[in-house]
Amino acid sequence: MSYHNPVLLKESVDALNIKEDGVYVDVTFGGGGHSREILSRLGEKGRLFAFDQDPDAQQNKIDDHRFVLIGENFRFITRFLRFYGVKKVDGVLADLGVSSHQFDEAERGFSTRFDADLDMRMDQKSELSGKKIINTYTEEQLSNVLFLYGELRNARALAKTIVEMRITGEIKTSFELKEALQKFLPKAKEHKILAQIFQAIRIEVNQELEVLKEFLQQIPDLLNEEGRLSVISYHSLEDRLVKRFIRTGLFSGEPEKDFYGNTSEPLKKVGKMIIPTREEIKENNRARSAKLRIATLK
Repeated sequence: MSYHNPVLLKESVDALNIKEDGVYVDVTFGGGGHSREILSRLGEKGRLFAFDQDPDAQQNKIDDHRFVLIGENFRFITRFLRFYGVKKVDGVLADLGVSSHQFDEAERGFSTRFDADLDMRMDQKSELSGKKIINTYTEEQLSNVLFLYGELRNARALAKTIVEMRITGEIKTSFELKEALQKFLPKAKEHKILAQIFQAIRIEVNQELEVLKEFLQQIPDLLNEEGRLSVISYHSLEDRLVKRFIRTGLFSGEPEKDFYGNTSEPLKKVGKMIIPTREEIKENNRARSAKLRIATLK
């Protein structure tokens, strides 16, 4: 698939334990790889709803009467499913992060490989772009973004340099940002550090962690009994949130105990975390950091 090579395709769809007449949701449609696999396992009465806020994903829409593509952010999953008369579903699949297509389209500004506008918006209607963050955030705001979302220990020094460099003119492109931060990019680590910087900006632009939290909080009320949640994450920030929510129903702290010392977590994990095989990583390098976690109602 040229648009996006789906990671852990069979494993993530197997995790949904699909019933032929069930109702399923693919909240990250992208190139439609996971959706096509789900549809191949559904019967005539089965239904699949997919979400993708990126207008480019519409070109991959599947012509199938059982399928509906919703061009919105999956943080609104409950609201839009209700619009279609759906209150409960049998499974939800999320393949988090950026699609191969978004990385490979230079003008989207997601990749460190191309000299392009610092855009990074998954939703082209959004007012907040990478360029706006780099050129308008205060030094403290920039430092927080780089530290929290890029896990960069020298976030303060990076932020200070960005603020100093933009005095002489707006930092508009990925290569201009790279040039501004050149002293922090030793050859041996340049790619890794740039990837962390771009990740941090991208997460802030798209509110990715807030979106993930809002989405996960809706899952317990959406799933039918024995319904499944299947989530693929690509970096530790996402994976920690998914793992923690499945374990405790919270994103921080510990669940409260009742009088008898019992807690009431809404979900329970199914099996162990799954990672791609060496063969899949060899075929698709972007699979190397993928982690699949599966949950069902407790």
